Amino acid sequence: MNMKNLNHSPFTLCAMLLTFACLAFSCQRTYVPKPIGYNRLDLPEPAYHGMPDTLPYWFEYSKHAKILKDTSYISDPEWIEVYYPLMKATVHITYKPVKNNLELLKEYVDDSYRLTSKHQIKAYAIDEVLVSTPSGKTAIIEEIEGEVPSQFQFTVTDSTRHFLRGALYFNTKVQNDSLAPAIEYVKKDIMHMINTLEWSTERRGS
Repeated sequence: MNMKNLNHSPFTLCAMLLTFACLAFSCQRTYVPKPIGYNRLDLPEPAYHGMPDTLPYWFEYSKHAKILKDTSYISDPEWIEVYYPLMKATVHITYKPVKNNLELLKEYVDDSYRLTSKHQIKAYAIDEVLVSTPSGKTAIIEEIEGEVPSQFQFTVTDSTRHFLRGALYFNTKVQNDSLAPAIEYVKKDIMHMINTLEWSTERRGS
């Protein structure tokens, strides 16, 4: 290796010593990463399985979620919660029989619109669309934008025997814009639930 002798002036030598001292000091400091605005979620790959045949309805739900009983004081035995532990998200599922009663159906639909309209105070947009599932069922999908408790809601009915409603909630104080990836993830799962929904009477062939 070819090496050259370097002659440093006292000023240059002092500058070099000061630089090395600063580097030595910085190496002893504990590095603390800057905090980010929200918790990062490593979302798992979507995977699904069927729910038990113990209710008037059946669908495929995420393998990363749990089926829990709805324990609210107004719940019915057919009401459940699809709970995501990783994201602290819950899809509340409520079910009511229509019994070929148009007045009952109107009451259920009105209640659903009333529950959705409660979010209008904080919502800056509520997008409602009518979709048809692969099995021919009609569902109303409502996406609610803004800092609202529920970002996605839906209803499915055959108009004569069954009425099912779902609503997505996150049990966290993180703002919805930071939750956007998790919201989109669960929304896709909900659409899979809707597209695989069957009434128990269909599964029994009656």
